[in-house]
Amino acid sequence: SASGQPNRRRRNGFNQGRRRMGVRPRRTDREDSVRRTVYVSDIDQHVTEQKLAEVFSNCGQVVDCRICGDPNSVMRFAFIEFADDAGARAALTLGGTILGFYPVRVLPSKTAILPVNPKFLPRTEDEKEMVSRTVYCTNIDKNVPEDVVKNFFEGICGEVARLRLLGDYVHATCIAFVEFVQVSKA
Repeated sequence: SASGQPNRRRRNGFNQGRRRMGVRPRRTDREDSVRRTVYVSDIDQHVTEQKLAEVFSNCGQVVDCRICGDPNSVMRFAFIEFADDAGARAALTLGGTILGFYPVRVLPSKTAILPVNPKFLPRTEDEKEMVSRTVYCTNIDKNVPEDVVKNFFEGICGEVARLRLLGDYVHATCIAFVEFVQVSKA
């Protein structure tokens, strides 16, 4: 450019304003999604996503239902998104309902259900098989060396093919992905 500032228009001009405006609807969509979503905790291990969605469908049209947590634990929780705010408000009245053997707690959600990014899902049969041999562990003391963690799992479960310990400088514990040689050992 003659002014010696070749990209000045793009950085400070109309395009930037248009880009900003494009973000706003997404934020609004996310806020709407949060309002339409409830958080359900204390879910019995025998309750499936299908059963949970069926129970909550009496409150309104269920758009999405995701159960999270250890499948063998009572510490499971879920996010249920409804087609409208009225469904989510009606769902709050189901707190204390016995599902399986436990009364569930139902609260307004603080987050929306995020779609799963297909980029992170296993694509090949080898990747799917590797995922089925891998377990995720939390609350591992940072001072425990990697070989001790590996020996612990090998002593109890079976041969470990790969172990990844991940942590940061903030937390006293770290997480691990333990990949076993055999699926049955995971």
